[in-house]
Amino acid sequence: MQNFEINFNQIDKIKKITTEEKNFRIKNLELFKAAGFPNKRLEDWKFSDFQNIVYKNFKELDTKKVSSDINKIDLLKDFEHNYIILVNGNLHSSNFDYEEKSKIKIYPYDKSTDYKISNNPLVCLNHALAENGYSLEVEENYKFNKTLVIYNSFTNETKDKILNNKNKIKVKKNSELHIIEYTINESKYKFINNVYEDLVLEKNSKLKNLYIQSKRSEGFFHKYLKSKLSENSDYVNLIFSSGLRFNKLDIECDLIGKNCSCNILSALFLNKNEHQEIKTRINHLVPDCKSYQRVKKVLDSESKGIFQGKVYVKDEAQKTNAYQLSKALLLHEDAEFNSKPELEIYADDVKCSHGSTSGSIDEDSLHYLMTRGLNRKESTNLLIKGFLNDVVEFIKNPKIKEFVENKLEEQINGHK
Repeated sequence: MQNFEINFNQIDKIKKITTEEKNFRIKNLELFKAAGFPNKRLEDWKFSDFQNIVYKNFKELDTKKVSSDINKIDLLKDFEHNYIILVNGNLHSSNFDYEEKSKIKIYPYDKSTDYKISNNPLVCLNHALAENGYSLEVEENYKFNKTLVIYNSFTNETKDKILNNKNKIKVKKNSELHIIEYTINESKYKFINNVYEDLVLEKNSKLKNLYIQSKRSEGFFHKYLKSKLSENSDYVNLIFSSGLRFNKLDIECDLIGKNCSCNILSALFLNKNEHQEIKTRINHLVPDCKSYQRVKKVLDSESKGIFQGKVYVKDEAQKTNAYQLSKALLLHEDAEFNSKPELEIYADDVKCSHGSTSGSIDEDSLHYLMTRGLNRKESTNLLIKGFLNDVVEFIKNPKIKEFVENKLEEQINGHK
């Protein structure tokens, strides 16, 4: 694309950079320049031609760090919580008044260069240019009293920017944390948010992570999420975030300790021209571990939903129990759903299954509800809620469950 430009001059402007870090960044920048933005020729991007999306929506992209100035964040009043506020990817402030503060460490992004070279061009770009983000550590033997809400806020300063953020969460032995990542986009403009996130769960730890969004956005979001689960740890990822022009969540989870479990669930309603992809790779590397994936999407208008899920079972990972299912409900003839479930198994004593289905609203069910006095839209909305409900039921806190149900209902009621 001859008229497209991107500014790559940020590395020389980064303050307090070591020679090792600079070389690491330069190497990754060279890898990104050689590959360019990912396109459909790459197997992992065959359903999401990001290069074409970028060229259609931007004439240029600026990589300069964006201000964290903000007038006000409206904190949720639905339930008591701790919080971290991120503004344009920058760590703005935090509050842990419900907790023992000596058990929690929070500081700006991790400048470590201890990352493997990636074949994902956007991960390379992040490693090259990331200056924003946060690191959070929960000390041993501590269970949070209240949920932690991470407010991810974007302002109008993001216009034509590509924000590269790097986050890290570490939950140490015998500790527990529940997170809600709540995206608040006040920007009227198009921008790209490119995130790399590390999750580390030590022995006997638990982490529940829930993603949701306040309203429809013009943002283009990509997050690569790398997690490592130790013995007897439990990770639950609940994805309710939709309403983005483009959103790809790329999850890789290494089960490295016996009796650990990874659970990935989503309930999404996509409307208009929204494009949402969930890509997972669950690596069963040791015996006696479990993984559970249930992805549900409702697609209206010209929306596009994708699920690419792979379960890898190493030869020594006997007694693995892995379940994977994706389902789509199509409300419009121009809606599109693509699914690519995979099992790669080298152990012989395992229990693994996968499946994928898609279809439209059942007319008999619709007719039944309409004969009971509901109009067509009310009947359709009720069936949509029923379709997504089994994922919502994984939320055990009544107030948080009600909050999520209300957000989903806003999205569902907003469709034509």
